[in-house]
Amino acid sequence: MLMRTDPFRELDRLTQQLLGTSGTWSRPSAMPMDAYREGDEYVIAFDLPGVTSEAIDIDVERHMLTVKAERRPVQKADDVQMELSERPLGVFSRQVMLADTLDTENIRADYEAGVLTLRIPIAERAKPRKIAIGSADTTRKQIGD
Repeated sequence: MLMRTDPFRELDRLTQQLLGTSGTWSRPSAMPMDAYREGDEYVIAFDLPGVTSEAIDIDVERHMLTVKAERRPVQKADDVQMELSERPLGVFSRQVMLADTLDTENIRADYEAGVLTLRIPIAERAKPRKIAIGSADTTRKQIGD
């Protein structure tokens, strides 16, 4: 139902963890996701802890789904001295090529507990269906003048 668009994404994620780099608008970081079929829907879940729903942007153009999110720094009081900062800040992005068997006109998005869940219905034309067998007409008609 979907195709991976970047085979080096896992290597980029590992490099970002080791080097402590975060995403920018010109080079966003990857966001982890799960994708699975559940009944007549295709479900994609993105991990976005600490991101407000207002900072998430979801676009679909043809069959390319793009999710962008930005985790901004939390405002701290003047007397706060940061001791350790491991949670990445910046921009996160993921593009997923959706199959043409999905109904991209009816995508539903929910955001709860730091997880963005997209539910995409399977298109009617892609669902299994029974084909009725008709009987052939055994009588032949002669074409006359």
